[in-house]
Amino acid sequence: MTRRVFNFSAGPAVLPEPVLRQAAAEMLDWQGTGMSVMEMSHRGREFMSIHARALADLRELMAIPPEYKVLFLQGGGLGENAIVPMNLMGPKGLADIVVTGQWSAKSAKEAARYGRVNVVADAARAGRGYTFVPPQSEWALSKDASYLHVCTNETIDGVEFDGPPAQGDGPGEVPAGVPIVADVSSHILSRAIDVSRYGCLFGGAQKNIGPAGLTLVIIREDLLGHAHPMTPSVFDYKLVADNDSMYNTPPTYAIYLSGLVFQWLRAQGGVAGIEARNVEKAALLYGAIDASGLFENRVERRWRSRMNVPFFLKDERLNDAFLAGAKDAGLEQLKGHRSVGGMRASIYNAMPVEGVRALVGYMQDFERRHG
Repeated sequence: MTRRVFNFSAGPAVLPEPVLRQAAAEMLDWQGTGMSVMEMSHRGREFMSIHARALADLRELMAIPPEYKVLFLQGGGLGENAIVPMNLMGPKGLADIVVTGQWSAKSAKEAARYGRVNVVADAARAGRGYTFVPPQSEWALSKDASYLHVCTNETIDGVEFDGPPAQGDGPGEVPAGVPIVADVSSHILSRAIDVSRYGCLFGGAQKNIGPAGLTLVIIREDLLGHAHPMTPSVFDYKLVADNDSMYNTPPTYAIYLSGLVFQWLRAQGGVAGIEARNVEKAALLYGAIDASGLFENRVERRWRSRMNVPFFLKDERLNDAFLAGAKDAGLEQLKGHRSVGGMRASIYNAMPVEGVRALVGYMQDFERRHG
């Protein structure tokens, strides 16, 4: 009998079990073709139908407006830290970046290789660490930036924006002509996102979409065609868009699996249905942490991530015992990021509420024994 644990990894992360079972059943023979999807030509009729359905389902799930292109690329979210400025900095050569955690800090550092970077706010400078999003009224925004970059969910630090930055002509607002670029790697499809509020959204697939190897970019058409001449052709957004993500061989099997995840999401009631479940899961886990005398979460409540929940034992001498007991209980990948320490539970879409209940039950039992 197959043993499945509750996998709280931050990525590559848990996938829906029905998706894995369907992929296993279709591994050697996809729908009577006598071929695995891994063996198909990316330009063949069979794979093109897989690709088209994945695109259509994603557009429906996210209500992506027609003036936006959806690109399937490689390189991951970290690669996009270079690919975005190469495509969008243009002649202005200036990017505004809000630093709310370690991923946006990496974005600022990488973008500085390709042009000027203005860090409009850095949460760490306030002396409270990466535990909140600085008030927009305090952002030192440029009037002539090529774009504003935000990471709307910080996977390591557990900080999540509760909506897009305000944009307009008012005080403290992002200037109307400056497109907003968002790294949505670790919460895409977990909650409603108004795509029209952004110029570009990007993310690695390995958290809420599918396996590692696929990168998703959603970009407004008017932002295409401004890539730096030194941009590698496979990362030129316009060239990729003009070729329907088939300029080079795309990550075909990752696209196939992601398409199965999109179908699974539709069966869960779409983004609205899964968001309600994510709210429930996050409330369960944060409620247990807040009621505890042994565990703590350090992120300010308004900015707590629904997807990535870092927590700490107040007596860190118990860390190893906690992790060992969790493993025995079938609760895996709870060790926090090496740069932060403590614990981290990533409760992505595919994590069932039963997994969060099992974690909460284990934490409460551990506290009774060690608190």
